Amino acid sequence: MEFTHTLALAILQGLTEFLPISSSAHLVLLPKFLGWEDQGVAFDVALHVGTLSAVIFYFRSELSKMTKDWFKSLVSFKLIGESRLAWAVLFGTIPVGLAGLMVHDIVDNARSTAVLAWSTIIFGLLLGYGDITGKRARNEYSLTWKDIVIIGIAQAVALIPGTSRSGITMTAGLMLGLTREGAARFSFLLSIPVIVLAGGLEGFGLLRHPEAVEWSALALGTLVSALVGYLCIHFFLKALQYMGMIPFMIYRLILGGIILWLL
Repeated sequence: MEFTHTLALAILQGLTEFLPISSSAHLVLLPKFLGWEDQGVAFDVALHVGTLSAVIFYFRSELSKMTKDWFKSLVSFKLIGESRLAWAVLFGTIPVGLAGLMVHDIVDNARSTAVLAWSTIIFGLLLGYGDITGKRARNEYSLTWKDIVIIGIAQAVALIPGTSRSGITMTAGLMLGLTREGAARFSFLLSIPVIVLAGGLEGFGLLRHPEAVEWSALALGTLVSALVGYLCIHFFLKALQYMGMIPFMIYRLILGGIILWLL
């Protein structure tokens, strides 16, 4: 891969993995519009490793507490401290894990530009609706089991190309009354097992069908996507209280319209 291609895709992954604008749409569309060769499964796995590292490092303090309390809850058979949030992340991942196994091949075959365009528009409108109508009265620690199931199912919907995993989970959280920061933080925590599952699935496919590996491109892609992902999480959470989700809804409408126009 050329250096500029590696850099552009890594920056794009670091940004779009966490912003509610759909990483799948951008990573499919950029090479297609610019006429680049497919970056390959190995590079996709490397980018996922980068963004996984970013979210784990950013939430390292919370994850340490959640993990300790989760193990305590296993021993005591009751919720302790932040074990509830840890269980919420685990249970919220089940729907997308099951759906991914069942419809993985169908989703891969559905990556058309038309699907990306309409998903970008429709779920962008839902994001704006959730931001405008949501009560924004509670944080991620107040989630009920019903809330967790709803957000988990919403995350499974993100298998539709162009939906945005972060976007649909934030939308569900806002509609359930979470604050913008609470919805975003829970969405980011939910991304950890999802990225592990997605990267593991792609990695398994790579083992079955090995390809030539450009180690320098993989290393650069991992490093850049991790750095950009970390900065994206940091500044996005700080800016949310001032700007909300409307700018991202507008961006999605414009992007979807451009894709349809080009079609």
